[in-house]
Amino acid sequence: MSLPPAPGGHPLVSVQLRSGVYADSVRLMQVSRRIAALDGVTDVLVAMATPLNLELAAGMGLAPDGGASPEQLLIAVRADDAETLAAAVAAVDAALAERERSTGAATAIPQRTVGAGLAELSPEVPALAIVSVPGSYAAVEAADAIAAGRSVLVFSDGVPVEQEVALKRAASAAGVLVMGPDCGTAIVSGVALGFANVVRPGPVGLVAASGTGAQQISCLLDMAGVGVSHVLGVGGRDLSEAVGGLATLDALAALDADPSTERVLLVSKPPSPSVEVTVRAAADDLSVPVRSAALSPETPDLTAAVEALLRDMGLDVPVWPSRPGPAEAAVPGAALKGLFSGGTLADEAMLLASPALGGIRSNIPLRPELGLGTDLSASGHVVVDFGDDALTRGRAHPMIDPTLRLEAIAKLAASGEPAVLLLDVVLGHGADPDPAGSLAPAITAARETAGNLPVVVSLVGTEGDPQGWSRQADALAAAGAAVFASNAAATRYALDLLGAPA
Repeated sequence: MSLPPAPGGHPLVSVQLRSGVYADSVRLMQVSRRIAALDGVTDVLVAMATPLNLELAAGMGLAPDGGASPEQLLIAVRADDAETLAAAVAAVDAALAERERSTGAATAIPQRTVGAGLAELSPEVPALAIVSVPGSYAAVEAADAIAAGRSVLVFSDGVPVEQEVALKRAASAAGVLVMGPDCGTAIVSGVALGFANVVRPGPVGLVAASGTGAQQISCLLDMAGVGVSHVLGVGGRDLSEAVGGLATLDALAALDADPSTERVLLVSKPPSPSVEVTVRAAADDLSVPVRSAALSPETPDLTAAVEALLRDMGLDVPVWPSRPGPAEAAVPGAALKGLFSGGTLADEAMLLASPALGGIRSNIPLRPELGLGTDLSASGHVVVDFGDDALTRGRAHPMIDPTLRLEAIAKLAASGEPAVLLLDVVLGHGADPDPAGSLAPAITAARETAGNLPVVVSLVGTEGDPQGWSRQADALAAAGAAVFASNAAATRYALDLLGAPA
């Protein structure tokens, strides 16, 4: 539907719902950005019509009339005049219709299943299957890879837990590994997969039931001059009671058998206590030393785990890089507002801050009674994980698309609530090529609006990353943020500003 201009010469709007059309969230975000850059286009949203995206459209004044379903594609555009509006909608259609062009002399028909693709390879050819399809279809493709005797990385989220368990049991029986579901980060034999950083090769293997936790640890190791052999992501649910650490046990055994791995670090969000006991017992039976960096109220600090590992190796602990930012007075009585893209980094911040601040409300709360529900802008101490499945369904991950977090920053600044703002920024392959390009102006504007809004950033990355740690740190510091390579150090600095040191 297209709406006539409102009284007063307001721009024209076109809002369409299309059925039988699907594109992944990253591609839709790229289309939205391309159209938004056109002269005369003031707002655009091209996304699957999930509840979250419909809510975002409503906030932009671009909500469709009547009902919509997540299987429909929402195309909503606001432009200055009818000619620009028509051109913008046509540009959306053209962008969605684009296909990558073959550069070869002949065009081969690609295989349409993982199993068919693997069947063309000799069993002697090393291969790892990567599955990134809607979650309801991921288990079928992953099972194909396992049946072909190959390990598989399942990037997809939304896979039912019973399917995850079945896949991991089948993989264990076949002598292969399932990484995931919802495995966003891995490094296998020096090849970075998903959201991974540019780190040096070395003797430390990581088993990670946490993507951003693995990135934090591998980046700190790199800054200390220590490299990694492999980073084997196992999915955030692997150490839950339901899954029982199936992939973690297989990954530990694989690293134990790997001659290039001399030490292993296990990183996880808070695990199930009984599963942690099982994994610890298995680790103790291995020949390679295994140190745990599993977060808990007793061990809430990933940086401390890295420092302990360095001491195990007889190495000095470096001074972790930081940028002090402007001198900030403490803001006693203010609220901690943590707006994160990484769930493990959000967990770490809450575990470190809770003893000093008391209960912290969150969409991934440490205790059920502290759940936020749908009110992500509640007053008081709040930590939000914008990478949680509920906020990424039908949308690109916030490490790629910062829209929701930028809106939350502006909303906080306008609210007038005294606060200290704590953010993470995660660099590396697959992430926003220049996160400071959008975040630095948002920080500057928020500080101007609020009058007194200290901003603290944990910047996870390396100098070798495409974005460059120092370049991003300098841009964020110039905007008024204090920047730390360690998420734990950033959280403690934010607590100091609140007058509640950890």
